[in-house]
Amino acid sequence: MRILYDHQIYTMQKYGGISRYFYEIITNFNNMSDIETSISILFSNNYYLSNKELVEYFNFLPFVEFRGKQKIFNFFNQVVSAKKLKQKNFDLFHPTYYDPYFLKYHSGIPFVLTVHDMIHEKFPNMFSPYDKTSANKRFLAEKAAKIIAISESTKKDIIDLWGVNPTKIDIVYHGNSLSFDNIIDNDFIKQLPKRYVLFVGSRVGYKNFINFLEATSILLMKDKELSLICVGGGHFTELELKKIKALNIANQVYQYNTNDKILSSLYHNAVAFVFPSLYEGFGLPVLEAFACECPVLCSNTSSFTEIGDNAVLYFDPYDKDSMLQAMQKIIYDDALRKLLILKGKEQLSKFSWKKTAIETKKVYKSIINDL
Repeated sequence: MRILYDHQIYTMQKYGGISRYFYEIITNFNNMSDIETSISILFSNNYYLSNKELVEYFNFLPFVEFRGKQKIFNFFNQVVSAKKLKQKNFDLFHPTYYDPYFLKYHSGIPFVLTVHDMIHEKFPNMFSPYDKTSANKRFLAEKAAKIIAISESTKKDIIDLWGVNPTKIDIVYHGNSLSFDNIIDNDFIKQLPKRYVLFVGSRVGYKNFINFLEATSILLMKDKELSLICVGGGHFTELELKKIKALNIANQVYQYNTNDKILSSLYHNAVAFVFPSLYEGFGLPVLEAFACECPVLCSNTSSFTEIGDNAVLYFDPYDKDSMLQAMQKIIYDDALRKLLILKGKEQLSKFSWKKTAIETKKVYKSIINDL
């Protein structure tokens, strides 16, 4: 069974959940004897491809920055993808994002589409009116031989919003990439605040960061030994910095962009990880926190209760008082934190990238066998 993946997400992301997802399943496939994989790509800044083990030939250019770089990368990568598609030396195609460019080249060979979430459909006002992601995604979902949804919640959203036949959708959960074994204690870790709440990832609208910040500020004002550390998502914007200053918590709020080992250590040393997002298709950081023995608080919406089950303390993300009460409960209750850490370990055992790869391979086989 020969599977071709394209360049899309590896052109768009340096880091990120989707590029990690494809990296992890392809890595696991390469340890199996009955499946061959290929990625059509020439240029990338993606961290997960930087070791060059998954690609035949490409250039990793992490430090070369210039205007229009991504567009140029995408142009050349699309040429490479088109060439591979025309050769038809594969049994199934799995695009890594939602650009339908490939439809004119892949005739006669089926493709499977992974739908990671329905954020663009549920929160359209948070995106540019020129953003074609939602339209492209729906178009490809109609054309795909199968759709992979990464949670029951995402499958339900696909059915409710698009009316897709449920039999066309297979659920394949994500795994976790972080490990307790990665935890380190270097000079960077030692200079961090002793007690802090952790926020991980993007801080855009639906991530609910501002409401979370306002709720957390009440705790920070009362407890001057407590801090907030934000990881990823880029440096704070000017508006975020103004908000932090207005809340009078600038000396207790930090932002870092870092690697997996540091991130593992940040999870492990936090008093709690808080995930206040209004919506997630899966919520990888929940599993990451479980793996690093960090107690988790998160929203009671979308996929969270499905992935976290009883190993998480939940709150209403639309209610700052609910968020504040949950944080107070977990931060100042050692017994509760220990209990959630134990439950987190149990819940984590249900998920792995190896399992993701095995279930994904089953989807591929079902498509090929139906030809």
